[in-house]
Amino acid sequence: MATVTEVGGILTGKLLIEGKTKQVYDVPSMPGFSILLNKDRITAHNGVRAHDLEGKAKISNQTNAKVFTLLNQAGLKTAFVRMISDNAFLARKCEMVPIEWVTRRLATGSYLKRNPGVKEGFRFAPAKVETFFKDDANDDPQWSEEQILCAAFKVNGVTIGQDEVDIMRQTTALVFEVLERAWATRDCALIDMKIEFGVDADGQLLVADVIDSDSWRLWPSGDKRLMVDKQVYRNLANVTAADLDTVKRNFTWVSDQLDAMVAVNNHLVVVLMGSASDKEHCEKIAKHCTALGLNTELRVTSAHKGTQTTLHMVSEYESVLSELVFITVAGRSNGLGPVLSGNTNYPVINCPPVKPDNVSQDVWSSLNLPSGLGCATVLYPEAAALHAAQILGMKNFMIWSKLRVKQLDNYSSLIMADKKMRGVRQN
Repeated sequence: MATVTEVGGILTGKLLIEGKTKQVYDVPSMPGFSILLNKDRITAHNGVRAHDLEGKAKISNQTNAKVFTLLNQAGLKTAFVRMISDNAFLARKCEMVPIEWVTRRLATGSYLKRNPGVKEGFRFAPAKVETFFKDDANDDPQWSEEQILCAAFKVNGVTIGQDEVDIMRQTTALVFEVLERAWATRDCALIDMKIEFGVDADGQLLVADVIDSDSWRLWPSGDKRLMVDKQVYRNLANVTAADLDTVKRNFTWVSDQLDAMVAVNNHLVVVLMGSASDKEHCEKIAKHCTALGLNTELRVTSAHKGTQTTLHMVSEYESVLSELVFITVAGRSNGLGPVLSGNTNYPVINCPPVKPDNVSQDVWSSLNLPSGLGCATVLYPEAAALHAAQILGMKNFMIWSKLRVKQLDNYSSLIMADKKMRGVRQN
């Protein structure tokens, strides 16, 4: 493939690398960024099999952009920025870690050859993560964690050690879980997939390179016979023009399905406060809810002073929404949460605006409930938002994904904080 000087209105600089299916260019006008240009080329078995496939670059670019946009929306750290043309996208410039990270939900393909005796379809729970050293000449051999650590790769100034391996392993599993849940909304099973990581100029580990139909196995309705991934191409004894058309149709179908992979926005968290004086506390709850992708509305009502109005308000929400959570904010004698809990089948979370001088008295009315009531009680606005997200995330893959990313961020922050802190101090 010839080099180019402009893509999507952006002047390209040096050709940084050329692979089997893409070129990567520097962008002099945008330091810290690069352009990945896809080729109309399909390969298998580390390039032993290769064919031109008109239109593949556009399909792959669209697929990749849709996948990374979804991952970015979930809050994962990726190199992808945006599409800039039909066959190219802008990304943060990274030096790549020379390891492929593979996640498997079901045993199939090469795993069966490397692990004789394991039956095809064996389900890994949790999903199994494997690592492979990128070395075409030796067919990308599988590497153990110990081999990666001993290699001590220096990538953009970062030595890949135990901390980095732990973070990449956790991130790899999470990327798979997010996309697995997303594909489940299309009645399609994500069987396994591979990703790569890069390190940018700031030393950040980012999910990088490309994720497209070359990257995974997809079985509609969980049926291997219906596979729509590159395995169809790999399995061909002889490749005809008709076979390539089938592969292209499959790739197009995958890209089209990603368009419909939108979490239904039919939920609501209603924060009910017993008094307008509780607004500041409720605004904190709403802020945390918004960060987790939750639609939120604040209302003022009192179960003591306006019981009928409160119950009517609840009935109105129940009549139009099926994915609904109530968070009640009331101090002193909290009747709001228990009254709601006794009159709705939707989840109710108490989050009383307690203060240090009255915490034991105010929280007691939220905890000591009459029999037959089941509202939960938390003390902090963030905890209320997290509890609501856990409930709504059971049916909304994007909310679930944001929760998991938050857990990953907490884990990664601890790892990196410890890395900065550790070391023996001497007199």
